[in-house]
Amino acid sequence: MTPIERLLLGYCVLGTTLVGGWALWGVARPPERLSVIELDAQRLNIREPDGRLRLVATSAARTPGILFRGKEYPHPSRRSAGLLFFNDQGTENGGLIFDGARRDGRVTSSGHLSFDQFEQDQVVTLDQSENDGRRWAGLGVADRPVQPLDVATLSRAATTHDPTERTRLMDSLKAQSGHQRVFVGKQDEASRVILKDAQGRDRLRLEVTAPGKASITFLDETGRAVRTYGPQPLARQF
Repeated sequence: MTPIERLLLGYCVLGTTLVGGWALWGVARPPERLSVIELDAQRLNIREPDGRLRLVATSAARTPGILFRGKEYPHPSRRSAGLLFFNDQGTENGGLIFDGARRDGRVTSSGHLSFDQFEQDQVVTLDQSENDGRRWAGLGVADRPVQPLDVATLSRAATTHDPTERTRLMDSLKAQSGHQRVFVGKQDEASRVILKDAQGRDRLRLEVTAPGKASITFLDETGRAVRTYGPQPLARQF
């Protein structure tokens, strides 16, 4: 090999080493700040410096299951785009999701903001829903049990192919998940405030219908109205 050939070979080796080292340094130490004009992604994971997941921005196709204490379990029904938040222990603690479509000429649409009890289901929600011509929207408050969410049963309900077994499992979860206690919003054409007891039974309703009829109704444990008050005409003034 001539001296010139050895010199060229040395330059090639040096250049390759420098480029490779720069690339490895970039992988090992990503830039602290990256600015882009537009970014297309199906899912974005926001993590703490130690790797803990704190927020997921996702498309419907990439929606995660249920994350509980850092482990992911299948979800029986969630298939919507949105944002999901997680606490220090890697458990979901709230979310913001949206959905909407026209299927076979029928419109379905929903929006949902939730705040979860620690290691349990949602306790405060803000929802809107439209399905087959029926629409409702409102604020809900729920009671949840002290014990953690039964993710094992929820996972089995999500993965079973037996409709009867799935119904049984979901009914079991519903029975142990607590009840809604407050609803404030609109159902169909009426605005309502509904207060429920610890078993989720309506006990007091304040309602104004679309034509303007207002009422206050007290109910017993069977759902029977025991007393209803409506507007009374004012006494004549002389």
